[in-house]
Amino acid sequence: MPVVVGQPVPDFSAESTAGTVRLADYAGRHLVLYFYPKDNTPGCTAESMDFRDRHDQFVAAGAAILGVSRDSIRSHEGFKSKLGLPFELVSDADERLCTEYDVIKQKNMYGKKVRGIERSTFLIGPTGTLLREWRGLKVPGHVDEVLAAVRES
Repeated sequence: MPVVVGQPVPDFSAESTAGTVRLADYAGRHLVLYFYPKDNTPGCTAESMDFRDRHDQFVAAGAAILGVSRDSIRSHEGFKSKLGLPFELVSDADERLCTEYDVIKQKNMYGKKVRGIERSTFLIGPTGTLLREWRGLKVPGHVDEVLAAVRES
């Protein structure tokens, strides 16, 4: 069953660029979980750089950031290093988190139907409750909107 705004989200354990991470690791602070389609693609690079550029502001507001895609840890390590990302990236190759957050969608890529991650962001509160979600979003201005939501909650 997918996550629902206003309800607690299930704990998870996933491999990241820093080893295994769990939702419980972020108890007591906000967690921004952003799902993106693929490392080293233009939209995903722009979105990740926006989160990078405002990372200090998220930390000051009491929030941590995790990026999630189906790419491998090796791919994530290269992407993280190339962009100088100060937060971890989660590899969800088995689509467990993607399914829990209902972000796998049929997409149209150059006229072909493909299954892929719909760019989405989730704001989880300090007690593990889903506070906000943004689905099918556009990159420009998005990170500022998420930061404002963190500061308001």
